[in-house]
Amino acid sequence: MNVFIEAVRRLSVACGVASVLLLIASVVVVCHLVIVRYGLGASAIWQHEFVTFSLIGATFLGGPYVLLTKGHVNVDLLPIYLGHRGRVALALLSSVLSLIFCVIIAWRGLLWWEEAWVGNWHGETVWAPPLWIPYIAMPLGMGLLSLQYVADMLSLITGRDMPFGLKPEERQS
Repeated sequence: MNVFIEAVRRLSVACGVASVLLLIASVVVVCHLVIVRYGLGASAIWQHEFVTFSLIGATFLGGPYVLLTKGHVNVDLLPIYLGHRGRVALALLSSVLSLIFCVIIAWRGLLWWEEAWVGNWHGETVWAPPLWIPYIAMPLGMGLLSLQYVADMLSLITGRDMPFGLKPEERQS
């Protein structure tokens, strides 16, 4: 179990790095777009599409890392008033529901990606990139997010991690 949790942690960190690289690439391309379009007066052919696809990819690929670091939005009003068992139960319930959602989106995204791959879909712009490349971010990101949810649930069940970041005896007033 430790090997699985560590492997998923490393994958999530790699996704975080990939997400940051996509964000940096987007910033560089936007700067290039501004220089080409407004500085040189030339047309921008591929920049808008690249930035859009990169930001979407960064969002999906960054999800597992954000979950790993507990960076997702979390309302902890109820958990701080529950005991340890209630916190664990609530954390497991929310993780299971989130896992179900992520698996469904990953599955539908995989079908969408396959359709783009088999159909040889391309963007409808002059650049016309193959659409399977940006479409892979959804099933990949959501699939890895699903793995991170499983690792988080295993960490909760085995006591490696505390629910909502609160210690068993910690109660806020």
